[in-house]
Order: sequence, then structure tokens, then C-alpha cells
Amino acid sequence: MLRLLALLALFLAGPKEVASMTLTSPAFQENGSIPSRHTCDGDDVSPALQWGGVPAGTKSLALVVADPDAPDPKAPKMTWVHWVLYDLPADAQGLPEGGKLPDGTREGNNDWNKPGWRGPCPPVGRHRYVHTLYALDIVLPDLGHPTRAKLLTAMEGHVVGTAKLIGTYQHP
Repeated sequence: MLRLLALLALFLAGPKEVASMTLTSPAFQENGSIPSRHTCDGDDVSPALQWGGVPAGTKSLALVVADPDAPDPKAPKMTWVHWVLYDLPADAQGLPEGGKLPDGTREGNNDWNKPGWRGPCPPVGRHRYVHTLYALDIVLPDLGHPTRAKLLTAMEGHVVGTAKLIGTYQHP
């Protein structure tokens, strides 16, 4: 009986709109190889990124790029962080290759303990590089140059959507 009432309530409520965020790059396909231009073997410039489907009510965006396969994909021991961005404007639709960040965007520290992009440079094997875009219902206060962990803590309870893009890289 309770199940029937729950189904009836869902039917009467009507369809709910669910935002579906997307994150892509013109430089590489999902699970595809990241071009060496964006790595330590090339110019080490960030790839262009594009996104859409940001949920209504989003006040800011955050982006983290991390390698969950460090140091060896056959025996990963840690997640190595390559880029931390937050307070990207909610109306931004992407980032240009190696280009200027939108006004108001703040950078956290990567695992080299510096702000900015540091591209793939795996010590052994083919690694995955997970680009995660977060839609937030707030603009975060100035956190200085937070680590990924500090940023994730500050975002707790404020994430209203996410999108992921995974690229791979192995030294030639």
C-alpha cells in the first residue's frame, strides 16, 4: 500500500527537470589520449574545455584535474592534483587553451604546491586524468590557494551538479 501511495505521489508531482552537465574538450575525446602539447613532453599548456547544462541557481563553478593512478596505474597509491580552480563565473561556458581565466576565477595549488596548470607527466604507464567540473549554489570566499582537499571541504553541501571528462596520457 505504501509503495502504491509513493508511486501515486510521483505521478501527481509530474516530471522533474534534471540538469545534465557536460564537460568536453576539443583537444581530446572522452577516455582518449591527451595531446603531448598539454603535457610535460610538450608546451604544458592547459587544454581548452567546454561545458554546458549548468543547473539553474548555480552561483559559481569549480574545476579540479587529478590523476588517480599515481605513481603507477598497476599499483596506484595516491591521487596527484594537476589543477584547482574555483569561483569560475556561473555563466562561463568554457576555458580557452592555455588562456586567460575568466574574471573572478581563483586558483588553488596543485600538488607541486603552486597555482596553475601542470600537465600530465606520468612516471610509468598510461594514466587517467580526471577533469571534474562542479556547479555550486554559492560563490566561495577567498580561500587563498587551497589544495584540492581544502576546496572539496569548502564546497561540502553546496554542489548542485557535476560533470567529468577523462583523458589519458603515457610518455612516448
